[in-house]
Formats: sequence, structure tokens, C-alpha cells
Amino acid sequence: MSENFEEMTFEEALQELEAIVAQLEAGDLTLEASLTLFERGQTLAKRCQGQLDEASLRVEQLTADGEIVEL
Repeated sequence: MSENFEEMTFEEALQELEAIVAQLEAGDLTLEASLTLFERGQTLAKRCQGQLDEASLRVEQLTADGEIVEL
């Protein structure tokens, strides 16, 4: 589990987020453990959304001939 979210790739963050969701859905955790995982999941979800937003912006910047246009 990497503590430096900024260095995680989208795939790493998503994979960990999926594992957290599975653990929470299983319902076998204490309240404190559930809250800790939920908070980490929130941070991971924000990281993933930020990376998706960046990728979307890059796609929007592409011109018809494949060049990136600075906005």
C-alpha cells in the first residue's frame, strides 16, 4: 500500500480502490477498520478522478491531425 498517492498510476490506484470496495462489501471489518479503509478509498477515488480529468483534457486538446493544442 503506497502512501504517496501522487506517485501511483491510475491502474495502481484503481486496483487498490477495487480491493477496498470488496473488503468493505464483505462486512467483516470493525467499524474503525471500515472507516480507515473508507477514508483511504475516498483519497484513491479523488486521485483516479484527477487522472481521468487530466486525460480528458489532453484528448480535448488534440486537433484533427493529432497535434496537441495549448489552451
